[in-house]
Order: sequence, then C-alpha cells, then structure tokens
Amino acid sequence: MPVGTVLVTGGTGYIGSFTTLSLLENGYDVVIVDNLYNSSKVAIDRIELVSGKRPSFYEVDITNEAALDQVFAKHPEIDSVIHFAALKAVGESGEIPLEYYRVNVGGSITLLRSMEKHNVTNIVFSSSATVYGDATRVPNMIPIPEHCPIGPTNTYGRTKVMIENVITDQVEAQRRKNQKAGKPHDQWNGALLRYFNPCGAHPSGVMGEDPQGIPFNLLPLLGKVATGEREKLLVFGDDYASKDGTAIRDYIHVLDLASGHLAALNYLREHKPGVKAWNLGSGRGSTVFEMIKAFSKVVGRDLPYEVVERRQGDVLDLTANPALANKELGWKTRLTLEDACADLWRWVENNPKGYRQDPPAEFVEALRVKN
Repeated sequence: MPVGTVLVTGGTGYIGSFTTLSLLENGYDVVIVDNLYNSSKVAIDRIELVSGKRPSFYEVDITNEAALDQVFAKHPEIDSVIHFAALKAVGESGEIPLEYYRVNVGGSITLLRSMEKHNVTNIVFSSSATVYGDATRVPNMIPIPEHCPIGPTNTYGRTKVMIENVITDQVEAQRRKNQKAGKPHDQWNGALLRYFNPCGAHPSGVMGEDPQGIPFNLLPLLGKVATGEREKLLVFGDDYASKDGTAIRDYIHVLDLASGHLAALNYLREHKPGVKAWNLGSGRGSTVFEMIKAFSKVVGRDLPYEVVERRQGDVLDLTANPALANKELGWKTRLTLEDACADLWRWVENNPKGYRQDPPAEFVEALRVKN
C-alpha cells in the first residue's frame, strides 16, 4: 500500500520531476499533469530508470478545469497536490504579464476549484523567494526570514504572492465552512514553499534540467557555455553593493529541494497546521562571480562572461534564513554548491542534448547494478 497518492502539476519539469522521484522513493504513488510547454515526457522514463517506479501521466494544461476534473475522477485515491505548473521567467513576465497572470494565477484557481469538487484537501505550493522582493529595504532581513515583509519587484513574483493569498483564503474558507457545519475541518491545509535558486542534477547523470529553448538561470546557462553551445555568459550588473559587485543568491541542490517538498507534505498530513510558509534554502549566499568560479573549477577551465546592465526587477541579495524549515520540518540542505556544480557538469557534459538523446550506456548500467 502506498503512503498516499499525490497529484504533481508540472511534474515533468525540473523541480517537479525530482520531487516526483523523491515521492516515489518514499512510498507515495504519483499522478503527473503537465502540458509539456517547457519540459519533456522523457523525464518520466528517467524517473522510472532511477527509481524503478513509473508515475501516471496526463498531458493536461493547468487552466483546463474539465481535464483536471477527469484526472481527479479517474484517480479518486489522490489525497494531496504539489503544485509546480507555472511560467517562471522573471524577465519574460514583465513582457507578457497577462499570460503570466492567466497561467499562474488562473491555473491555480482552476486547480483549487477542481480540488474542492473532488475533496482533495492538502496543497503544497511551489512559491518563490521573489515574493520578498528587495529584502535589503528592511533592516536586519538578510538572510531572509518568513516574516520579512512581502514586496515583489517583478510580475512573476507578484503572481506567486497572489497565488499564496488565494490558497490561504481557500483553505481558511473551507475550514470555516466545515467547522460551521459541525464537520471535520482540519483536513484543509496548505504549504507555501518559498525557495531560492535550485541547481544541480541527479548524481547518476541521467536526470537534470532540460529547458526547451534558452535557459534563464545561471547554472544551466554556464553549462551551455561550457559545452560550447553558447559563446559566453551575460552577467547582469557588477555595480551591486556586494563584495565583487554581482548579485547574491542562495543556491540549493535540486535533490535537497525535492526532499523539502516531501517534508512539507508529510508535515501537512501529520500536523494539519492550516496554511504555513517555509523558506527552503541553504542560508549561504554566493555571488554570480563566485558561481562562475566554482563551475569553472569543476569544468577545468575559465568560462567566458561579459558584464551587461542590470535586469529590471533584479535585487541585490536573496539569501534564505531556513531556520523555521530546519526546526519544524526537520529538513536542511545536505549537499554543497560544489556537489551541485559537479552533478550539473556530469549531466551537461554527458547529455548535451538533454532529454533529446539516450542517456550514456555506462550510466544506465550503473543504475541497473545499483537497483
């Protein structure tokens, strides 16, 4: 018997696929819905290759309520949702804001409506540290705690704040309604996971980030520079008030991030807290130049970069204070920045076409022996 059955929206994406893997490895059954807009169905084969278990999959858009209803109806055993499905590029969100609100906010409302109809009452939401905006505007808020005032500086961050509010209002309304009717009410719960900069790949070398088109995040871009697919990395601004002038971010290995989702889901199921927010980060801030140096070291040569002007909406420092998650969820990061760089390079160097190629035979063989 599985521990439970989880619907993972956006489950073929980077963090979604690693969280699915973590759920399967810890006794859950998983049903994935994803429209494959920025991901590949091959991720499901790789999840099975690593774990020996295969999630159910439906090609469904998060904004399609009828299609979501069908998935819930077909799988009445689903008792929780982990919600990743979203558009996620900060720069692009300022160019096509309506699409970001339609997909991210509209899709979340659609999902919650469908959950209510099918009495699925736990949701773990993939939020973001961007909800805090520029935390340096408030004294003593670096590293950033959960009580830091919310103040996003870009459209993407604003969609995340709206979704956090929608989830909070819905969970609280359902609890009040059931309590008033004299019914059990504490089964409605939400976890708002605000995370920082996910990076790395599976140490086996067969699973990693495979964005369709140009990646927007620092490490995947460095990977493309290292393989020669891109000429150089663009560094957005070197005039920040940091030790080397570049922006500071908290990088978290995707395996640690996935285990954080598992810990949050288990907490909701066990403690029934209502809605809670947790930061998932390492608590270590690294500048862009430090990241370039760390990745160059793993690759074995200096990677070319060019400094250009700052991006609209970027902030100086997004470093997490993860003390609350450490304490309440019993979760903390185990893997280092060096681990993330080494794992990413193993993935990129051996899978230059990502999921559009077969994984190296020796990696597959090593997994077979292990399993």
